[in-house]
Amino acid sequence: MSRFSRLGNDLYSGARSYDIVGRRMFWYLLSAVLIAVSLTGLLGRGLNFGIEFSGGSELRVSQVSAQQMEDYEQRAGDIIEEVAPGGTTTITQIGDSTVRVQTGELESSEAETARGDLADEFGVDVADVTSSFVGPSWGETVTNRALIALAVFLALVTLVLTLYFHTWKMAVAALVALIHDVLFTVGIYALIGIEVSPASVIGFLTILGYSIYDTIVVFDKVRENTEHAFETKRQTFGEAANQAVNQTLVRSINTSVVALLPVAVILVVGVTLIGPGTLVDLAWALFIGIAVGTFSSIFIATPLLVHLREGELTIRRHDAQVTKRRARQDARAAQRGRDLDEDDVEEGSDEADGALVGADATTATTSASRSEGTSTGPAQGRQLHPYAQRGPRNQPKRKRRTR
Repeated sequence: MSRFSRLGNDLYSGARSYDIVGRRMFWYLLSAVLIAVSLTGLLGRGLNFGIEFSGGSELRVSQVSAQQMEDYEQRAGDIIEEVAPGGTTTITQIGDSTVRVQTGELESSEAETARGDLADEFGVDVADVTSSFVGPSWGETVTNRALIALAVFLALVTLVLTLYFHTWKMAVAALVALIHDVLFTVGIYALIGIEVSPASVIGFLTILGYSIYDTIVVFDKVRENTEHAFETKRQTFGEAANQAVNQTLVRSINTSVVALLPVAVILVVGVTLIGPGTLVDLAWALFIGIAVGTFSSIFIATPLLVHLREGELTIRRHDAQVTKRRARQDARAAQRGRDLDEDDVEEGSDEADGALVGADATTATTSASRSEGTSTGPAQGRQLHPYAQRGPRNQPKRKRRTR
């Protein structure tokens, strides 16, 4: 955890940085592949709409013992096939002791017959078998209301982002990220075959709010960094935006992990213990949407924003000024390096000239000393004895003493 915190500090301070904006074509390609996979499931297999949208009858058998749960799908399916042959039936287990049977619309007599047969088959009272009918108009109403809510939400988001950030391009980038999240989530639902229920629709609307929240956090930092870059002329627009993404990267990951953990727990418990239901349907939508929303806010929204704004005249002028300033700084640095090299050469030449001058002076002194009869050794400057200048033959002979 300390390493992760240190990574966050390095990213925020700029000691370490990932070129997310500069590699935006890679992220676009990756996102296109994900959307293509999602559309393959959506257009090919289609969504698995629940009974609330398609309409039909639902029967629930409660208080089923563990022994009676063996082969519950085959046994319940045979009974419904005898009562209403040719229909599409979905049979699932809810919890430990409930079997849910969803099929097409049954007449009242058919529903009563199915209740009695299911009670006999699973060894429970008829009162423990409930029957209900859901018309398709209810699901259609939910769908229409959801679409209206989505349209209002997108309109308000566009207006707020345009007013807050003073540019419609930030709103466009955020909306593209939102559409990306919805398409991917719905496509995964179709690809895996997860049932779409009213709870799933609520989950879809919820992930829109979460995704736009994460995107606004990143965009707010982008605005702060770019304003500072315009004042100091030290960074280009793309570099300032990339720094903002790096500074909010760890925060976005931490927020997403904290949000995903409880949702994952609900999802695991719901699938393994509770069974299909409203809680599981909502958890599926939240888990997929939060994960892909984090990806889009970091790797799609901000790179797309830079892509949209880098052609503006103000941005191009600013980037050109930053480039010229850096070129001047590089030229000055190179000139200082050349001046230092020349100073070193001149200093070396002066030292060499001084050495030559010293050598010449020493030579001249030695010659003068020799011509004047002086020594250049330790006794330099001392006058020699007069007789030493004459040589051994010119020295006077000593007189012998007579006793």
